[in-house]
Amino acid sequence: MTQAHIPGYPRIGAGRALKTALEGYWNGTLPAESLVAAAQQLRLAHWEKQAATLGCLTVGDFSLYDHVLDHALLWGAVPARFGVEGEPGLAEYFALARGNAHQPALEMTKWFDTNYHYLVPELSPHQAFSLHPQALLAQVEEARRFGRPLKVVLLGPVSFLYLSKAPGGDRLQGLDSLVRCYDALLALLAQHQVEWVQMDEPILAFELAPHWQAAFERAYGALGKHRPPVLLTTYFGDVSHHIDLITRLPVEGVHLDLVRAPQQQAAWLEALPAHWVLSAGIVDGRNVWRLPLDTACRQLQGLRDKLGERLWIATSCSLLHVPVTLAEETGLDAELRTWLAFADEKLEELRVLAAALTQGPEAESAAFAAARQALLSRRLSPRVHDRAVKDRLLTLPQTGTRRPRPFAERRALQQARLQLPLLPTTTIGSFPQTTEIRAQRAAFRRGTLTAEAYQAAIRAEVARTVREQEVLGLDVLVHGEAERNDMVEFFGEQLKGYAFTREGWVQSYGSRCVKPPVIFGDVSRPHPMTVDMARYAQSLTSRPMKGMLTGPVTLLQWSFVRDDQPRETTALQLALAVRDEVMDLQAAGIAIIQIDEPALREGLPLAQGAWAEYLGWAVRAFQLSVSGVRDDTQIHTHMCYAEFNDILPAIAAMDADVITIETSRSQMALLEAFGTFAYPNDIGPGVYDIHAPRIPAASEMDTLMQRALAVIPAERLWVNPDCGLKTRRWEEVRPALARLVETARGLRVALQEETQDIV
Repeated sequence: MTQAHIPGYPRIGAGRALKTALEGYWNGTLPAESLVAAAQQLRLAHWEKQAATLGCLTVGDFSLYDHVLDHALLWGAVPARFGVEGEPGLAEYFALARGNAHQPALEMTKWFDTNYHYLVPELSPHQAFSLHPQALLAQVEEARRFGRPLKVVLLGPVSFLYLSKAPGGDRLQGLDSLVRCYDALLALLAQHQVEWVQMDEPILAFELAPHWQAAFERAYGALGKHRPPVLLTTYFGDVSHHIDLITRLPVEGVHLDLVRAPQQQAAWLEALPAHWVLSAGIVDGRNVWRLPLDTACRQLQGLRDKLGERLWIATSCSLLHVPVTLAEETGLDAELRTWLAFADEKLEELRVLAAALTQGPEAESAAFAAARQALLSRRLSPRVHDRAVKDRLLTLPQTGTRRPRPFAERRALQQARLQLPLLPTTTIGSFPQTTEIRAQRAAFRRGTLTAEAYQAAIRAEVARTVREQEVLGLDVLVHGEAERNDMVEFFGEQLKGYAFTREGWVQSYGSRCVKPPVIFGDVSRPHPMTVDMARYAQSLTSRPMKGMLTGPVTLLQWSFVRDDQPRETTALQLALAVRDEVMDLQAAGIAIIQIDEPALREGLPLAQGAWAEYLGWAVRAFQLSVSGVRDDTQIHTHMCYAEFNDILPAIAAMDADVITIETSRSQMALLEAFGTFAYPNDIGPGVYDIHAPRIPAASEMDTLMQRALAVIPAERLWVNPDCGLKTRRWEEVRPALARLVETARGLRVALQEETQDIV
């Protein structure tokens, strides 16, 4: 029977069991041993599902926080600044992930073009690696009870180094030391009778420099022969440009993403070494649409005719990026539900395909008929297509969406209206979502709290948040987003063409989970979404109040997007919906409107050759969303946890009056590129890392701002946190923001004194 497997399974568990356990441990209500037991139960449950549907079990894909962090500990790459002696325990592990009273956490950035965030390994200039395999080997023994062949997942050595940072050193300097650790681990896995090792090398989708290409031959050539066979695993893009390099490596197979890059199949079929396995990633691991089984089976049958038992079938990538199961979605529209497949349903699709390839499609006739009917239903459904939306797109100008006046002229008009001080202070948008807020929202959704009572509670929370900001002394305020469950879901619930799940959670980082909505049809805005709350919040204060929106590219990227039309088309539909809201906010007297686009960099294709096309329509979508605003209306955008150096011209072309970015974990390193590029508009580099529970000292913030002032003129700098404060507690937020305001005021005085001295 054709071998079916998955590169990985969601870690969070049904009902976000991992989140519950982690947060219980962090707040002291769950003992360490209970957290360890909860993690083991999740792994066993995940393997049980795989044992019922697949030919082998995947081991090593589970993590308490992040798989890249796990590899850093596996190879002994714990930064000296954390002062860890001996084997790190849970407290030390989470200190690296979340920081502690003395040290900020490791940097965090996006995992390729996904909304998953990984922790960046921090290597010393002369990093020496050492093997610490106990946790992984324990998982291997746990999985043995299922009596199935085991495939252990490792992030490959070259990708591990590529995704790391080595301040003051060369990341490849430690390659030989690292490969010795890999070789020793592979030998141990052979002793534990592991059948295969899945070696993930996702950077092969990039156009690598020659020295990184050479690192692959150097690394894999140094692996010994006493090891399990290796499946070199790629995903998220076409790797056929490296086909000569990959086929020279001493491995036993390759996994290809044939969802993202089906065009590479022909080249690989011709070049595949005669003894290699080809793992065909035919089931989409990144999206939630049901597989057209007929089409997939025909494609795979052609491969099987040529490869025989050397053909494996799999999801395109780890299922980390999709929800766990449709079983809990009993409230979802019945027809729409038939169009979807989450992780568990994708396991079943693999089982059906494997059986059909071995016994013929008639062996799974009921499954094929159901998939056929779902595909037809979706194609013909009238709710998918909206003629008015399509006609509106047809009338859009191809150019002319950029604001007509240059930034310098707009800035003067905005300053005359807003009267802001030097180094104005603000926050990114959200304030703590307290237990009370969440309880009221849950009661409202259950129907046990009336709409009137719920609105009264939200307005009371908004009033409290405004008062807190005034007391703190912030210059530009926000309403705090108490009414918003999520920055995408909140808007999607009010847009036509979106659908929502009850338990469709996906891990973003650590215990942070998001519930991406599903864009199934043409998108439009039936009515204003934020205007009443923004108007109410502004009525409470004389200080400027920001209107808070999520931008079109982020609404696209952080949703499960329809696959029956180009993503550009959906992005422009979203841009028009956002534009309608922007114009209504402006008409309501809101002088500052923030349109967050943290996913702009995330959407960038891995192949540089495709960047220009993507950036062209992504920037156009943002420009379209603000086209028509007055010159004295100030437009902000926010981006976080991504590398911007190589797309700064596109960010500048967006022409937001103010951009706020994450820079605290990188100690302002991300800002240097904006200075080198001579970014023309205002910028707010984050000085408060909100993804960690620690409260930074005012001196830390001052140091960061001094570094910012060395790069960007003071008159174009803002002072703000890295991101929204939704996940933090008021007990953390108040002192941190007080220190932020203190820092800004101290710098203003110092800058004024410097100016007087010069005069």
